Amino acid sequence: MTRALPLRSTNGRRSAALAALVAVLITTGVGVGSAQAAGSTLEAAAAESGRYFGTALAAGRLSDSTYSTIANREFDMITAENEMKMDATEPSQNQFNYSQGDQIVSWATSRGKQVRGHALAWHSQQPGWMQNMSGSALRQAMLNHVTQVATHYRGKIYAWDVVNEAFADGGSGARRDSNLQRTGNDWIEAAFRAARAADPGAKLCYNDYNTDNWSHAKTQAVYNMVRDFKARGVPIDCVGFQAHFNSGNPVPSNYHTTLQNFADLGVDVQITELDIEGSGSSQAEQYRGVVQACMAVSRCTGITVWGVRDTDSWRATGTPLLFDGNGNKKAAYTAVLDQLNSGGGTPGGPGENPGGDGSCTVTVTRGDSWGDRFNTTFQVSGASDWTVTIRTGSGQSLQNSWNAAVTGTSGTLTATPNGNGDAFGITLYSNGNTTLPTATCASASGGGGETCTVTVTRGDSWGDRFNATFQVSGASDWTVTIRTGSGQSLQNSWNAAVAGTSGTLTATPNGNGDAFGITLYSNGNTTLPTATCSA
Repeated sequence: MTRALPLRSTNGRRSAALAALVAVLITTGVGVGSAQAAGSTLEAAAAESGRYFGTALAAGRLSDSTYSTIANREFDMITAENEMKMDATEPSQNQFNYSQGDQIVSWATSRGKQVRGHALAWHSQQPGWMQNMSGSALRQAMLNHVTQVATHYRGKIYAWDVVNEAFADGGSGARRDSNLQRTGNDWIEAAFRAARAADPGAKLCYNDYNTDNWSHAKTQAVYNMVRDFKARGVPIDCVGFQAHFNSGNPVPSNYHTTLQNFADLGVDVQITELDIEGSGSSQAEQYRGVVQACMAVSRCTGITVWGVRDTDSWRATGTPLLFDGNGNKKAAYTAVLDQLNSGGGTPGGPGENPGGDGSCTVTVTRGDSWGDRFNTTFQVSGASDWTVTIRTGSGQSLQNSWNAAVTGTSGTLTATPNGNGDAFGITLYSNGNTTLPTATCASASGGGGETCTVTVTRGDSWGDRFNATFQVSGASDWTVTIRTGSGQSLQNSWNAAVAGTSGTLTATPNGNGDAFGITLYSNGNTTLPTATCSA
């Protein structure tokens, strides 16, 4: 992406007046493991956790020694800013020009770096001849372009942004009304199938902006498309999050949730065009939060910043990158490097403070700490219908949580499953007290009190999905834990509040009685889910 920055309106966009709260909002609350051997460059530090750290390059700037020196030293994944887009590679129909794209690929591969291809099909930066086409002629021209370009670079591209920015802004969740969309709703699928045929070895990504906030309609629309593609066997391997942020569109506090939920569909997630307008510590902490969120998701395979120096950026007046115009490292660079060096993967570490009621136990582990807050992670064992009671220290208060439903803000907190397994975490404001909270675990099925049972029945099935219904008896304040089969994912539910999308789901009453149901995407597995009930 290199074009004039539009005002990107999203559902629930924060006002620019909230810019002062950025440092609070961006902290994702995601714990990461202890540091490994510190890398002195971005690529070396990212490699410690098996990830890449990349940048976008312009062929015309490679002769700038400061620019190319930084790029060579710091980054191991290269994206062409404009040189592989449709107008650059096919300026006249069926007349292809790969000269500048080849220059980028040669520069990268000769230095042992990998290349992300950007982008095969896009409503923008189309050559004039394509802009004037429509219908089946445009569809065939698009597929020919995808095939020819992907074939030319076959074996040289780590991942392709096959389709770029195909969904509309705002709260509709609709496809963008582009000339490509008007060729038929299956145009995205057709592009992915053509790309796979042309280069079976490249990862195939869908790439978009303003898909960072899990609650936004655009994010949900892309998620539903990817889920549908995976269920039907459409070849998609990854989802790219452009991650263009500023004071009016800061890094959302649920960023980690978004990345994890997409990854749970069975695709890699990649941050593909990261830039954050601002300066100083506020910008640095936002960058830290993005990196922290990626590193907590095992399938977040890498991060690309969209340019080298502030003056190279398409948003130069916003000073959004890691190096200033003279090539000096900014505070944001230091924050990113430190976070990369803090370790990667899922929260973990030596366990402390195990507690339980005999039916389940919980292990509490200290995570990252910075400024006025710190992370704590919890691992539950022995039950899936657990309730964890957390007692925070004097003055501490909850800032964020992940992978569990957490109620309360200070003193005593209560955590219950939300369908994301038995490991969860919280971020606490310390208020000068960094004492690790204590926790105890109780399981509803561990004995005592009211009991309940649940009966599972197969319902209708059609195409790629099927229904399952659940009848609860013996209690009215029940919690039903549902375990879905491998590959299955939730499409819909009724008569209960159901949390989670795959693996383990949790259902609780929503005022519609004790019988409820779900629709599951089967992904080839029509095994009836199992369920247990607790009250």
